Amino acid sequence: MTAVLSLWAWVEIALVVLVGFFVQALLWVVCLPFDPRRLVAGRTFRLIGVVAAKLNPFWNFGVAGAPSRPGRKTVVVSNHESNADPFLVSSLPWEMKWLGKASLFRIPVAGWMMRMAGDIPVERGDSDSAKAAMAVCAGWLERGVPVMLFPEGTRSKDGQLLPFKDGAFRLAIETGADVLPVAIAGTREALPKHSWKFGRSEGRVTVGTPISTAGMTLADVEGLKARARADIEALRARLASSGHPAERLAVGTPDGTRTR
Repeated sequence: MTAVLSLWAWVEIALVVLVGFFVQALLWVVCLPFDPRRLVAGRTFRLIGVVAAKLNPFWNFGVAGAPSRPGRKTVVVSNHESNADPFLVSSLPWEMKWLGKASLFRIPVAGWMMRMAGDIPVERGDSDSAKAAMAVCAGWLERGVPVMLFPEGTRSKDGQLLPFKDGAFRLAIETGADVLPVAIAGTREALPKHSWKFGRSEGRVTVGTPISTAGMTLADVEGLKARARADIEALRARLASSGHPAERLAVGTPDGTRTR
């Protein structure tokens, strides 16, 4: 039964993406002259992901709490558990541009949609590509559009936070942007690695309190990184204690052990 439902889920996602592509492309062309921030094309793309997630028989995704809209300049940072995370985070009620690995942008249809939305590609391990991507992110922030980054750089295999990279926090300090911590829980089994079959998932995303970078310099990157990481850990712990099925995920404790 899992195999049959997984086949249906992939067909459903493909159909939603295909229909959504034409809708997004039409809106992109119509709105481009007066929507330089690509808010319409971007938000359409996110909502296509939300629809695909809602129709997936394996997933029950939602937002925990009532997230407030981010300020004019905001770098959003989140833990990363699964390739399903973008479907979940797209449920948040605002548009933001995502930094993603360049290989995703080369996928037919889906990659074109990411480009129309204004998302930013980066080649892993390429410092020149990373610098160029950060410059594009800074440009979006100057236009008042939040940007979304996974500071771990890749998915966590066991639910524990990986070390955070500096990029998102340097970007925030250099542009004077707030850092908004976001926590994801419950998606680790939604798209198991090395398997085409979907897993049962009751994913939740929750939003923390913005961290101001006013008065900070690049010497404060480590402290800002540590504070954002601690906030994300606290948000995940709150999800775990709230009774959501996400509580089955491992949550770090101060001594480095794990609870379930």
